[in-house]
Amino acid sequence: MKRRRARIGSRERRKDLMHFDDRLATVLQMPVQGPAMARIQWRQLLDLLARDEQRMEHSEALDAAFVRLDQLSGRIPEDERVAILREPMMRIANPELVEHLASAKPAVAIAAIAAADLSDADWLELIPALPVQARGILRHRQGFSPAITALLDRLGIGDRGLPGARGSAVPERSGRPELVVLEGGGGLARAPVQEAAGGAGIGAIVRRIEEFRKARAGSEVTSDFDETSSEGLGLARATVRAVDFATDPAGRIDWAEGVLGSSLVGTLLAGLGADPAALGQALRLRQPLRKFVVALPGAPDLAGEWRIDALPQFAPADGRFIGYAGRLRRFPAPSQPTPQDTEGDSMRQVLHELRTPANAIQIAAEIIQQQLYGPAPHEYRALAASIAGDTAQILAGFDELDRLVKLENGSQVPASGNCDLAVIVEETVARLQAWTGPRGGGFVLPESAPSLPVGIDGEEVARLVWRLLAGLVGLTAPGEALSLDLTYVGAQAVLTVHMPPAMVERMDVAAASGQPLDANRSLSSGMFGIGFTLRLAAAEAAAAGGALRRVARTLQLALPCLTPAASRHTHA
Repeated sequence: MKRRRARIGSRERRKDLMHFDDRLATVLQMPVQGPAMARIQWRQLLDLLARDEQRMEHSEALDAAFVRLDQLSGRIPEDERVAILREPMMRIANPELVEHLASAKPAVAIAAIAAADLSDADWLELIPALPVQARGILRHRQGFSPAITALLDRLGIGDRGLPGARGSAVPERSGRPELVVLEGGGGLARAPVQEAAGGAGIGAIVRRIEEFRKARAGSEVTSDFDETSSEGLGLARATVRAVDFATDPAGRIDWAEGVLGSSLVGTLLAGLGADPAALGQALRLRQPLRKFVVALPGAPDLAGEWRIDALPQFAPADGRFIGYAGRLRRFPAPSQPTPQDTEGDSMRQVLHELRTPANAIQIAAEIIQQQLYGPAPHEYRALAASIAGDTAQILAGFDELDRLVKLENGSQVPASGNCDLAVIVEETVARLQAWTGPRGGGFVLPESAPSLPVGIDGEEVARLVWRLLAGLVGLTAPGEALSLDLTYVGAQAVLTVHMPPAMVERMDVAAASGQPLDANRSLSSGMFGIGFTLRLAAAEAAAAGGALRRVARTLQLALPCLTPAASRHTHA
């Protein structure tokens, strides 16, 4: 019994892996033709890789998914990836994905670790493998078990879970007086000077100031990476959005926190404002500074417009004015217009959502039909074979829809090349003879047709001609024949199909209904009927520089032809 359960469990794991690889393959097969599709595919890969049940042995599809995730990350702005990771329903239960994202840029690593939902065993195995700079992020995460806390302590990752900023006093660095948050969020103020607790070193004070700033800034997050390394320092400066500072009585900054502190120390507030007179008067009268705009010179990390909010500070003992304490906030960068999803992108997203269940149905049907997991009754196998055929036809229809969308939005064009339209038409008519011959109809070719070289790849032209002629001949009645003409018209090679009046009427009815006129016919005009087939053929012709037109009772396919010189040069 135990061996039987083990075999069943192994079989289920193989089945899960196959389904997972199939879903990944479906996503990876989708070409990325723009920013919108890049965001969609990055989110789909994230959803698949983040699932707990997908932690299993590696496969080629799994490795390809991580490679594609990195490629798409380079095309999606960092703030958009962070926004996706911070969505309320985002849950990363796969430690491998957490480790992968933790090596990304600081904001992405922070959001990924915040979204991680791992077991204690996963955390204990993952934490030692994280990059050194990413481990610092863990000190701000709450809710770890004692075992994980002990591991973090052994690795030197401390100072986790400080109290919230509101109403809490946080010691300043370098012997400055304490700063406390005023009720109502009005800014910072000095608190009475107190003796530091025994055993608190400069490093502890610096860490607590850093935690205080992060709690107050909310979404104004700076880098959590190690500021002692030059690489971490550069990354941190690029994300600074707010800086706390204090001044001396003359209004000169003599302390500022963070990586920009050294650049700000010594700056005189007077004269920096967009309205120097108003700022200077407020400083002379020692009034609160509310939403003053100042322009700071310096390096790119510092230069630009900032908003300043500060309050005057007075010594507790004698009430002497000792300067200002406040915060500088950088104005947000002008928002870039978000690319709007086009109708084609929306359609392709829908097609992806439809392909996934269709692929799953086809795989299940093939498993039953081929008896991969054990014997199956013949009736079930016959039904499964029919279902597999139907889903294959559905998937082929989805491919045609996808091709139509790409052609109409210009993201795909037929490949250039050289072929003879007249030769391809003759070959297509010969292939269709097996169906048209027994019915006494078919096509009537001209007795002598000129050579019609066109500058399009031969396979593309053959597919277009087959689509057109097979769709039309499927509407003919027994004994009906379609006459073909092949001519030059200006700089275009033109195939003209002459249709009988009765067939034109049948084609109009079939195009309006979207269904073939006779369901029992063996030659299909496509999953979506003759109307869609002709629209796709017209899109292919237009993308190649030609056209498909209906003139009275004829259909004319025009393709750009090569000049005789160009044709001889190509053949040579």
